[in-house]
Amino acid sequence: KQKMKNKIFILFVIALAVVSCNSNYVFDQYKALENSTWNQQKSIDFSFSVTDTISKNNAYINLRNTKDYAYSNLFLITRMNFPDGQSIVDTLEYDMADVTGKFLGEGFTDIKQNKLFYKENITFPVKGDYTFSVQQAMRKNGNIEGVTELTGITHVGFKIEKIN
Repeated sequence: KQKMKNKIFILFVIALAVVSCNSNYVFDQYKALENSTWNQQKSIDFSFSVTDTISKNNAYINLRNTKDYAYSNLFLITRMNFPDGQSIVDTLEYDMADVTGKFLGEGFTDIKQNKLFYKENITFPVKGDYTFSVQQAMRKNGNIEGVTELTGITHVGFKIEKIN
């Protein structure tokens, strides 16, 4: 009987630890891409509400890619729309593979998860509803036209973590 109580107590402590580890998440959402393909014209949009205009945060773009992703980097265009009508647009480049061609990110299978910094140590200046949009902006070397259908990306996510 005592062993059962100890097991229950240990499970409770583990569950509490897992829940408390995730308490810094302000926002965390993924969107799946149909057929692991990202159309150049399709923006992936995330909406979230901000009530805390004081705390510092880190914001990340999360990506899951398969071995079918054909590039060593990734160009993205992002837009953050603020509740007061202002917006910030950025063009970003991320490494997706090392110099040997091995994909970066975490994962033991053919799917790799990448947590890419979007903004570090930021505060949200206005309370209200924000929208974060991201589009792929890949181009093949020497081509003016972009990659219309970027294959090998299964999910796109956006995460905001409060800094302790």
